[in-house]
Amino acid sequence: MSNLPADFTPDLLAADIARLIQRRRTELGMSQEELALASGVGRRFINELEGGKPNARLGLTLMVLASLGIRISAKGPS
Repeated sequence: MSNLPADFTPDLLAADIARLIQRRRTELGMSQEELALASGVGRRFINELEGGKPNARLGLTLMVLASLGIRISAKGPS
């Protein structure tokens, strides 16, 4: 039995993160190549991440988010 919300899918979460990254990158006037260099990842990874690829590596994704000044927090059950 899962504790996930009934409507949760990894694809939806990946799409939300993709939109967040692309929107912030655009706000900062950065190209995908510039973001890749700032994050220490390849441009292809940025492209896949912004495309909502659900199996992107979490560690690399967090590096990209940090490069954009985006912080994500997790909170366990109270």
